[in-house]
Parts: sequence; C-alpha cells; structure tokens
Amino acid sequence: MPACARLWTLSLISLLLMAGCGDGSGARDGTGARIADQGVTFHRGNGGEPDTLDPHRSEETSAGEILRDLYEGLTTEAVDSTVVPGMAESWEISDDGLTYTFQLRADARWSNGDPVVADDFVLGMRRSVDPATATSYAQMLWPIRNARAVTEGRLPPEELAVVALDTRVLEIQLENPAPYFLGMLTHSATYPVHGPTLAEHGGRFARAGIKVSNGAYQLDEWVVQSHVRLRRNPYYYGNDDVHIDTVIYYTTEDISAEFNRYRAGELDFTFQIPNNQYRWIRENLPDELHVAPYLSTYFYQLNITQPPFDDVRVRQALSMAIDREIITERVTGVGERPAYAFVADGVANYTPVRYEWTDWPVERRHAEARRLLAEAGFGPDRPLRFDILYNTSENHRRLAVAVASMWQEVLGVQASPYNQEWKVMLQTRRDLSAWRVMRFGWVGDYNDAYTFLEIKKTGHGQNTTQWSNAEYDAVLARASQTRDMEARAALLAQAENIMLNDYPIIPLYFYVSKHLVKPHVVGFEANIMDRNYSRHYRIERRR
Repeated sequence: MPACARLWTLSLISLLLMAGCGDGSGARDGTGARIADQGVTFHRGNGGEPDTLDPHRSEETSAGEILRDLYEGLTTEAVDSTVVPGMAESWEISDDGLTYTFQLRADARWSNGDPVVADDFVLGMRRSVDPATATSYAQMLWPIRNARAVTEGRLPPEELAVVALDTRVLEIQLENPAPYFLGMLTHSATYPVHGPTLAEHGGRFARAGIKVSNGAYQLDEWVVQSHVRLRRNPYYYGNDDVHIDTVIYYTTEDISAEFNRYRAGELDFTFQIPNNQYRWIRENLPDELHVAPYLSTYFYQLNITQPPFDDVRVRQALSMAIDREIITERVTGVGERPAYAFVADGVANYTPVRYEWTDWPVERRHAEARRLLAEAGFGPDRPLRFDILYNTSENHRRLAVAVASMWQEVLGVQASPYNQEWKVMLQTRRDLSAWRVMRFGWVGDYNDAYTFLEIKKTGHGQNTTQWSNAEYDAVLARASQTRDMEARAALLAQAENIMLNDYPIIPLYFYVSKHLVKPHVVGFEANIMDRNYSRHYRIERRR
C-alpha cells in the first residue's frame, strides 16, 4: 500500500480512520499508470473530456461539475440545490426588483490567499459579455442592464451595470425584473476571475499550475483524455466543513467502461450508468443506485438552414413518427419520461405545455406524419435520406438506432446514425453545412422555464440551428418585463407553444439523473439540478 501525505495536520490514528488515504484502488489513468492521490480522495466518473476550465467559455456538463468545485459565485447551492449565500454573505433587492446589492464575505479568499473583492466579480461578468471572449453564454447575462449592448458591440464592457461600490460591496442593476436571478448567479458565466492572473497569462489563466480559484478546490493536474485532479483550497472560507482533500475526475465517454471501473472499485461515483445494465444494477446494487428527476431534456435538433429541413412539414412528420413511450420503456428504461415539449417536467412556477397531438392514438399520429411527408414530396419513390449525428456513447447509439428504425418503419425514411467525440461534435454543430440531424440535450442552468426558452431566441449563442421567430422573441421579451408570476408563466407557455409548433427540435424524453454511489460516500442527495459539489460529501470507509 503506497504511503500518502496529508495536507493538514492530523494524528496517525485519525488518518487511519479517515477514508481514501492509502486505498489506491481507483487512482489510475487511461494507460493504467497510478495517479497520485493525497489525503482523503474522491474518485468521480465525469463523462466526456471537458471543453475548457475557463468558467466564462465552458458550455457543457462535464466541465460544469469541475468548475463548481473550483469556483463559487455570489450565490451557491445546498446539497438539495436550494440557492444559498456563496461569496456574498447577504444581499438586498430594491422594491422594483431591478437593483441587487451584495455584501461579500470578509473571509472570502482566492486559492493563493488573496482576498476575493467586488472588482473580481465585475471583471468576471464583463469578461463574459465581452464579444472578445466569444462565449455562447453571454446572453444569459442579458437581464443585467447594458449586457445586450455590450455583447452586440454597441457599448464597451465597462458599461455593464455591475459596479463595485466598495471592496466588499457589489451592485448589479437589471434591465427588467428576473425572478430567477439569484439562481442564475450560481452559473459559471457569473464567476469572478483573479485579475492579476488573467492580466499576466491571458487566455492561459485556466491551466493547471496557473489557475487561481475561489471555490473549495484548486486545479492540480489535467491530463487530456485521462483525468482532472483537484486539491483542497486551504483558503476557502468553508474549509473546516470540507472533508475531502483530493478529487479526481476521470474522463470516460464509454459508459460501460465507466461501469466496469466502478465495479472494480476504481470509482466512488459514476457520471451515469449504461441503460442496458439497469436491470442488473437494480437487482444487485440497489443501495448504490440513485435515480431521480432531473431538469434536463434530450432532443434532436434539425438543421433548418438545409433542405428538406427548411420545410416544417418534414420536421413535424419526423417528430410525430417517433413513439416516445417505446423509447422510454424499452430503449432507455431508467425512469425517463416521454417529452412532448422542451421545458422539462418539474420546473418551478410553470405549467407544462405539450403538442396538440400528444394524446392522439398512435395510428392517427403515424397517418398524419405520412400525409405531411408525402405533401412535402417524399415517399416510396423518393425516400428521404439523411444522417443522425450523436456524440460517442452506447446509450446515444442505441437511441439513434431505435429512432432510425421508427422513421424507416413509419415513413420509409433512411436515416444513418454516426458518431463523433463530444468535443468534436461541439465544433461540428457550429458548421451548418456539416450535419442535418444532431442529438443534443439541454440542462437547466437555473430552476425556471426561461433557462430552456431563452436559448431559442434569435441570435442566442446556443441557438446553433439559427431558428428565428419574431413573435416568439416578442413574447419572451414581454415575459421578461412581467413581475406577476402567473402572467409571466402564461407568456412563457405561449412562447413555448410557438416554438414547438414550428418544430426546430424534436424533444424525445426528459432525463433522470442516474448515478452509482459507493456506500462509503456520505452526504449524497439527488436533486433536480443534478449538481454534485464534492464539498458536500465525505468518505467513511469501515475498517
């Protein structure tokens, strides 16, 4: 058993009672070489390779989990995803809902010991909306006054209405009331940045050996296609309540391989589980399986800039031909719910909408789908042919094969699934000449319907299909200016109906979170946001 050193002063007896030290069971990279751990170590599966650990440029979930360990916003989340004070210990909101004044913690520190000050948040949010940063999340900050004008290049970043009134006092002024704003401040687009490091290293500031972070952990090592290793940040204000010293995130796009590593004792926590192993897992590892509702939607996006997907009849026919109940019962089969809308079930302050044909008998749906496709000029003598792009994953492959089979059986459509690695597919989706139908998913960034609907606005950085509808944009704008929650929800539902009836996407199912968690991981609690901060857990192995 290899020796390991503690970062903190502990007696040898205490050390032996703690978890992870000297266990060495899981710390190996993709080549089989041992990864050095230190102190109590948490081994986590993390899906695909993170796109970046730059908090203002990242746009996907595998990086998001790491960034939540490395950084903390003005607000953060409890283990149940409730929004709680983060770097800001308190705040005041003006009566009109437009001005937020935050008081930062006196003991907030960066991982190099520097104090976290209001100007760090000013710099971070300015960087997010600056066109030079080229982040797809810039529009998330549009509720802040002048954010849109900055993003569109009409004002300089210095005009963003985020102002340091004092070293520890930050004021943010909004264009319109945003009831989700405190939840939005948990997102990486709003994280602070350590000014001296950014000034010295520019875009390289997010690399291991350079990055200075303000969360419970600091970046120690990133080995591409292997792992990201974090060490505890000794200057974190809540350090006394952090029980894990080292967190190792393993890159494993092959879900079955991740499952095998978990069974072999190399992982304490899986990113997800292989659907085809669900029954075995439920029967043999019932106490380690955690499945729960998740604010996320799985969908196919259609390239409406390319024929024949510029024809709404084709798009609607493809959507109606899919039997979502079969998908969730026989293909995924882990408790997912059929999706006949985009906004995920369970979102706060919102009444779900659905396609008008949701409750039609299957035969009637299919007949209408065939009629629409024939009207668009496709049939037995002229079959519709295209590819389905998905990121490498056995679960995604099985679903693509199932959907292609349904399209073939119902419509005579010849769809050919093919895969790319996750980071490659993220680049491909920006090239509208390179794909026709692409698998994607959207995870709510905060618990509000707007987090789903805003990404379909004209020109939004995540609206890569370039779908645009003036009425949709206008209704969302009205919702943004409405303080009455019931009236606002009605407007959001109206906007979703407009989008659904134009079929730029095909929702397939609403996700559930699905993790395997070792019994010695204490403190885990499934939550609708599926946010899993390492600082919330501790490792307690029986000896």
